[in-house]
Amino acid sequence: MSDATLSNAPLADTEWWRGAVIYQVYPRSYADTTGTGVGDLNGITAHLDYIASLGVDALWISPFFKSPMKDYGYDVSDYRDVDPLFGSLNDFDHLVARAHELGLKVLIDKVLSHTSNQHAWFQESRQDRTNPKADWYVWADPKADGTPPNNWLSVFGGSAWAWGPRRGQYYLHNFLPEQPDLNFWTEGTVDAILAECAFWLDRGVDGFRLDTANFYTHDRQLRDNPPKPPGARLEHGAMRGNPYAMQDHRYDKSQPDNMVFLARLRALLDRYPGATSVGEVSDDNALITAATYTRGGKHLHMAYTFDLLAEECDAAYIRERITFLEDHIEDGWPCWSFSNHDVVRVATRWANGGDGATQRTMHLALLLSLRGSPCLYQGEELGLTEAELPYEALQDPVGLTFWPENKGRDGCRTPMPWSDAPDAGFSSATPWLPVPQEHRDRAVSLQEADPGSVLNACRRLVALRRHHPALRLGSIAFFDAPADVLAFERAHEDEHLLVVFNLGAEPRRFADAVVDRCVPVNELDLGGVIGEGAVELPGYGAFLGTLKNSEGAR
Repeated sequence: MSDATLSNAPLADTEWWRGAVIYQVYPRSYADTTGTGVGDLNGITAHLDYIASLGVDALWISPFFKSPMKDYGYDVSDYRDVDPLFGSLNDFDHLVARAHELGLKVLIDKVLSHTSNQHAWFQESRQDRTNPKADWYVWADPKADGTPPNNWLSVFGGSAWAWGPRRGQYYLHNFLPEQPDLNFWTEGTVDAILAECAFWLDRGVDGFRLDTANFYTHDRQLRDNPPKPPGARLEHGAMRGNPYAMQDHRYDKSQPDNMVFLARLRALLDRYPGATSVGEVSDDNALITAATYTRGGKHLHMAYTFDLLAEECDAAYIRERITFLEDHIEDGWPCWSFSNHDVVRVATRWANGGDGATQRTMHLALLLSLRGSPCLYQGEELGLTEAELPYEALQDPVGLTFWPENKGRDGCRTPMPWSDAPDAGFSSATPWLPVPQEHRDRAVSLQEADPGSVLNACRRLVALRRHHPALRLGSIAFFDAPADVLAFERAHEDEHLLVVFNLGAEPRRFADAVVDRCVPVNELDLGGVIGEGAVELPGYGAFLGTLKNSEGAR
């Protein structure tokens, strides 16, 4: 049995984020109150009681700032204003106030690595090479033959460089050409970015989810990225069909100097007691980067990677990834998610031939049993599957570029089904993305009335996590187990729990001496029982028990 250590110090009020359950809201798709077919801030406010009823601690709201919407809000043209599509600053203030009344923290999505090309900063920067913001973005001269400065590629396809004719230089864009990268080597840029963050902290937000948190700085020498060995290329998931996966991204992201900015951001956050940060880390060595960013208490509070947002779902892979992080994170704090706005929904991605409420409930139970702070993506509590959309319905630039090899991210961004009505209770107008019938069949209104629904199971599981300090704050250590089975101990102070999951459709048996000192906790209610010296698990079943006279993790 491998082990991992964690300080069991008492949880301070300012460290509410440790073990907190965070619920992600994608505003465009949550609820439309204005008849535009697009969700808005007042739609979120109208459903805050629902979010609170899940028992979660916080909500993370994806971007709602002013934007031309080339990347649906991840291209910000004004950091301090709400896009009229979503409402107003007053609407946001009302949302925060109501959330706080309900005991919910509010995290907002900060896109700091780049802006929209419509942002006033870029409009000034692009004019010439001598203006006050000339070096606020990453500009570079062409090679002698007029080609881009190096071989860096955009995540969204093609070169990461676009030509700026007024300056006679290229500018860097790690994503769309309409998303120029800010230059974090310039002091004025960093000062301005921190001021934008302070603006929202002063308005009462409780922290930030940081988009592309490892993309802030770049190699100042602009060295070419080397090719990735063919066997190491990621040819599935978000990178399927994308040449971006063919490079070793050694110089365009995850630079050591990224830590300098993160330290300054942490110093700002520390001026607001209880304010927190969770960074998105996308990298070939993402777990190492996440561990580096979170340990020591001077940079990010938490970070999540795409390791459990991947297509792999077998028990051995999950154990290996979690153990690897635990071996490197020291006093850092992990954050895990199985679904979000960038990947195929877990109910589809990890279906593995299954397609039922039991499997979806098991996925929720597993996420809520891991060490760290779990993120639930809207609709995950309903067990929503990935929506199959025709090409003509697509909006996402990823799908439009790489179809049909990669269908993009629209399938996980379809509107929240509040009812089984034709409009799903989402909007009085045609929604910006269609709502499939299978989602209306799993609508909130239907699941509320069903005690055995995934929704009500989610509520029970979140309450169970809150009830057991070992699940919220404890260490994690894995037992050797048969194929398809994950078995681990969660321990905090005097509480020691045995948690066992069967990720497969066939019954499995977990036999270990630890079972002899285990007393079942019936609250999990996923079919696992103690037999003759073993835990017996049905397909997609799980078991939770208290360990008596525990000697701790081995």
